[in-house]
Amino acid sequence: MFEITIREAENSELSIIQRMCSDTISAVCKKDYNNDQIKVWVSGIENTERWNNNLSDQYLLVAEFKNEIIGFISLKDGFYIDFLYVHKDYQSKGIAKKLYMEIEEKAISEKQLSLMADVSITAKPFFEKIGFKIIKEQHVKLNGIELTNYKMEKSIV
Repeated sequence: MFEITIREAENSELSIIQRMCSDTISAVCKKDYNNDQIKVWVSGIENTERWNNNLSDQYLLVAEFKNEIIGFISLKDGFYIDFLYVHKDYQSKGIAKKLYMEIEEKAISEKQLSLMADVSITAKPFFEKIGFKIIKEQHVKLNGIELTNYKMEKSIV
């Protein structure tokens, strides 16, 4: 296993995080979503103003390897995992789990009882592996294109 550093993100890193997120969705999620679905999903990430607004009040961590951001996770309102992405070239190396464990510790320190997330088809197996349970399957429409995801929850007490 290689050494990664997990730290709080800086506002100046937003464009790097956005690009990594878009690249990852485009490469990794194509087995679960079609081209139109990926295109509409990525278009939301490319809206920098919306992205800034979404992340401005969240606890945001990045995983770094050799001074390159290779993953990130965000916690909203102390209990909601809004984003969790690992660079397309660093999948299945334990990075998502390390990021998640840091967020779980933060939530526990804030006296949260559970964590929630809206999870893509692609990410669902990872979340199930770390103890999340599906509450319901959801069908979200973005610009007329339907995407399937799952509302999931994990008790952390």
